[in-house]
Amino acid sequence: MALMRNILTISTIVLTGAMVSIAPIEQSMAAETLTRTELCGKLQQQVQHAMTEHAEAKRAAKAKALQKTGTRFCASNKQAQGIRSYAQALKLLGVQPVDD
Repeated sequence: MALMRNILTISTIVLTGAMVSIAPIEQSMAAETLTRTELCGKLQQQVQHAMTEHAEAKRAAKAKALQKTGTRFCASNKQAQGIRSYAQALKLLGVQPVDD
């Protein structure tokens, strides 16, 4: 009887310790995840910067059109489409989109 109580107590302590050690990891991962609206803003800034840096690129006109499309989508609560447009514009300019 005492052995069962000791095993149960030790198991409870181990599980509690595991839960306590995992909680900060989950919180830090949640803090790093951007919302689609935040990602729209971040990509919009990145595209704007890339447009000034690569204005002479062959596909700059197409990238500019995709930038405008992305801005319209993000402004009208269609962030997924806006994010895709920004990512395509960046790729046309030879820039890797941010992913965080």
